[in-house]
Amino acid sequence: MEFFRKPTNFPFMATRRVWYTLSAALMIASLALYITRDLNLTLDFTGGTQVEATFPGDAPIERVRMAMEAAGYAEPQVQNFGSARDVAIRLAPRADQSIDQVRTAVTDALQGVDAGVAIQPIEFVGPQVGAELRKSAIWALALTMVAVSIYIWFRFHTWRLPAGAILALLHDPILIIGWFALSQTPFDLAVVAALLAVVGYSLNDTIIVFDRIRERFEANRRLVPSVALDQSINQTLSRTIMTKVTTLIVVVALLIWGGPALRGFSEALIIGIVAGTYSSIYISSAVALDLGLKAEHVFPPVRAREVDSLP
Repeated sequence: MEFFRKPTNFPFMATRRVWYTLSAALMIASLALYITRDLNLTLDFTGGTQVEATFPGDAPIERVRMAMEAAGYAEPQVQNFGSARDVAIRLAPRADQSIDQVRTAVTDALQGVDAGVAIQPIEFVGPQVGAELRKSAIWALALTMVAVSIYIWFRFHTWRLPAGAILALLHDPILIIGWFALSQTPFDLAVVAALLAVVGYSLNDTIIVFDRIRERFEANRRLVPSVALDQSINQTLSRTIMTKVTTLIVVVALLIWGGPALRGFSEALIIGIVAGTYSSIYISSAVALDLGLKAEHVFPPVRAREVDSLP
């Protein structure tokens, strides 16, 4: 099944420097937003209190939020989970309160909303645990980048292709982080999982294009590199669009009907899928071309074997 009825012949490499400029501007803007606004980190990273409660009827989300604010907790995160009666509350840590004081204040506030509320055991996440999770998330992303570069290097026998792939893989998470800094959507461990999924998803497209580049060079080693790259991208374009569109349908459905718990995860995937499609075309392949990629770089050198004369 093909997205285009006729083979395409778009000159992607001819306009690559225009898209370089756009990518650079977006990445700089994303980093500036991250520095100036930072991320809206959840308790997974900052520590704090998590409360789960069940009301006799539908949970009055806005009243619960107001009750938490009245109890002295700024910007409480209140959302439904499971059913309309169940509510999850996340509160930022307070240095002036002990665990027992927090438990008492939360219980009094919820019972003030509805005396019949059933409160589950309150969970406390210390700031040290949050710092460790943040460090683990950074290490996971960094090690993924290293593993990807090593894999591509050994598979394609050149440093030019992994250099382009790494820049493309950095491009996508940076844009996602910039969006989360701009929108202040809560940034939790689910978003980190989405970032890693985006890296893998984008890498899959990049590897497919790289494989096709190698096939084009193998068919004609005298082929102009820019022509080989344009042909490779055009030949995989239908597949790329079809897979991305079908995936986006599912992710958009998650964003619309998945509720607040899946909002950050869905937003990260949507941005990552769109950015990954763009970066696999205009960054990974184009950077390799500007680094001087040629047919002889893709194939390992063949050494002539000496044949001993028979005795």
